[in-house]
Amino acid sequence: MATVSDLSKGNFIRYNGEVVKVEELQHRTPGNLRAFYQVKMRNIRSGKIVENRFRPGDAVDLLRVETKEYQYLYEEGESLVCMDNQTFEQIYLDKALLGDSFKYLKEAVTLIIAFENGTEPIIAEPPPHVILNVTYTEPGLSGDTATRTLKPATVETGAEVRVPLFINTGDNVKINTSNGEYLERVK
Repeated sequence: MATVSDLSKGNFIRYNGEVVKVEELQHRTPGNLRAFYQVKMRNIRSGKIVENRFRPGDAVDLLRVETKEYQYLYEEGESLVCMDNQTFEQIYLDKALLGDSFKYLKEAVTLIIAFENGTEPIIAEPPPHVILNVTYTEPGLSGDTATRTLKPATVETGAEVRVPLFINTGDNVKINTSNGEYLERVK
């Protein structure tokens, strides 16, 4: 068992039977009171933020988390089939671990998957951005580059994103996977 003073931002702990990630950790010593740690944690399954105060000697269940790179192969039902880049072993990854960023992923993209004790995947991180082809959007007009007006466009994964007016069907665009925002056009 570790103590709260051993924690740092990004650690995974078991809190109230749930796996949580430490988002923020502050050591506070108010005027004439005892010191405490204010810890902000994110529940891995639900995504909810939990805050709690700990005394400096409190014990916490620090989890050993191992991260590996996996290649996304294909979708099967509510799971994604991913392959380890070193051992070529395949695993089934629940779509819920990726959240909304799943809509912007295409085959052969590399994911970083964290495992608790080397067996059960607890979190999956997509790449920060992906390059996708626009399969349908209304045609753009010349001179539409002056304003920051956006229009809907469907990309090759089937997701709908907002792109500038000058983007046409067949263009490649860079999309932020965390929020689905258009970043730039790629030649």
